[in-house]
Amino acid sequence: MEPAIDDIFEPRTSTWQYIVADRATKVAVIIDPVLDYDPARNAVSTESADGLLAVVREKGYTVDRLLETHVHADHLTAAKYLQARLARHQKRPEIAIGKRIGEVQERFAGRYGVPRGEYEGAFDKLFDDDEVFRVGQLEAKAVHLPGHTPDHMGYLIAENIFCGDSIFNSDVGSARCDFPGGNPNDLFRTASKLLALPPTFRLYTGHDYPPKTPRDTPQAWSTVAEQRERNKHLAAGTAEHDFVAWRAARDANLPEPRLMHQALQVNIRAGSLPRDGLLRVPVRVEGEVW
Repeated sequence: MEPAIDDIFEPRTSTWQYIVADRATKVAVIIDPVLDYDPARNAVSTESADGLLAVVREKGYTVDRLLETHVHADHLTAAKYLQARLARHQKRPEIAIGKRIGEVQERFAGRYGVPRGEYEGAFDKLFDDDEVFRVGQLEAKAVHLPGHTPDHMGYLIAENIFCGDSIFNSDVGSARCDFPGGNPNDLFRTASKLLALPPTFRLYTGHDYPPKTPRDTPQAWSTVAEQRERNKHLAAGTAEHDFVAWRAARDANLPEPRLMHQALQVNIRAGSLPRDGLLRVPVRVEGEVW
């Protein structure tokens, strides 16, 4: 029983959003939805999320859950907005994430001065590792995939795993591990777990950054067999110590994500905006400025 999968690419943050539905019951989940944010105007809008709602309406789906793979640092989640809009016409869907979210919330709440009352209980469902749940008549499993972040989860539904930033398409490779709690050894072991799945299983990634050649269009998934053979960082035969050394050197020179400070503050709140309407952005002082 394979699900119906709609993959919707958000080009400003290069994010893949997914609607996964049981064909028989039309019960669906939405994975990693994007809330639009324009840093030039400090303005939030809902064009991308409204596009997801249009697909749900067109196909007659009932959304049971909004699934987050992790606290994203490169885009704001639209989970709270979608929850509120969907609740007007159906049972209020749960916002779900992995059970380690509390550690991440505490870390970034302290950094940005987020009041406890604005993030505690923000998520309705916290998955245990390997917890089985259902999407309509389909069996699904929440799988812990640490490395990019410590709280990172993937969602295995039939022969598809929605693995967020755990692994990218084979010509892109792997995600950074330099965020607090990130760890390249953990990411290598996560990739090994994913690549141990049957060769025909599909790995749906959280982002795509297609190179100019040989392709220039975003790709949502690749098979385990393709990743084993071609992943530029993690193909079969890659030694853990080589990957860890390369990843650490690479991450040391990466700039921080463009929307990192805004995204972390909103995403630990499961997509709610600050009650005072203010997002706090730290300033880095270089040299003597006064």
